[in-house]
Amino acid sequence: MAKDEDVKLVGSWTSPFVMRPRIALNIKSVHYDFIQETFGSKSPLLLQSNPVHKKIPVLIHAGKPIAESSIIVEYIDEFWSSAPSILPSDPYDRALARFWASVVDQKFFTPMKASMGAEGEAKKGLMNQAVEAIGLLEEAFGTLSRGKAFFGGDHIGFVDIAFGSFLGWIRVAEISNGMKLIDAAKTPGLDGWAQRFSAHDAVKDVLPDTAKLLEFSKLLAAKLKEKH
Repeated sequence: MAKDEDVKLVGSWTSPFVMRPRIALNIKSVHYDFIQETFGSKSPLLLQSNPVHKKIPVLIHAGKPIAESSIIVEYIDEFWSSAPSILPSDPYDRALARFWASVVDQKFFTPMKASMGAEGEAKKGLMNQAVEAIGLLEEAFGTLSRGKAFFGGDHIGFVDIAFGSFLGWIRVAEISNGMKLIDAAKTPGLDGWAQRFSAHDAVKDVLPDTAKLLEFSKLLAAKLKEKH
């Protein structure tokens, strides 16, 4: 990987939002130090670097902090502007990519997160919302990919990173709920895409191990139930 100015990423291996800048940095072949936060606590570095939201991830580049996963990915794409590009060069295509990335967070992640602390019919309803969002993303893949390997075409792009960062948690949800969210029958486009994305050199070493993530999810679910 290329030698760069001082680049640090504050995060956790379990966080899909932290995966986003990790994948982007790998795509750009940028060397960085990964500073792991301890679950259940916030380090002085995190609080100093992101005093507004106090959340991971935070990219610290040459001493300057940048927060929010999508903003960090865009920064990485702009600062290390050599190919491959993460966002399209065409303004309309770039706007579409940002739109579908927001759909991932609002229509998919929001109910998925809420389902972790829910039970019975409430949990079922939230999982159905997530399934509906995956259906929308299956259609979007057909349009955005234009018959190629990724949402971004020949290369991993902005929407690939936004949705692909959740693949580990999708597998955990499938095991926990005894249902397939992405499969060859209902979502053939996404099924093939997920396999290609997971095997990509920029992704495979940062995608969390499913068994370890499943164990962590049990701890997280217990914490969420304590709050209710």
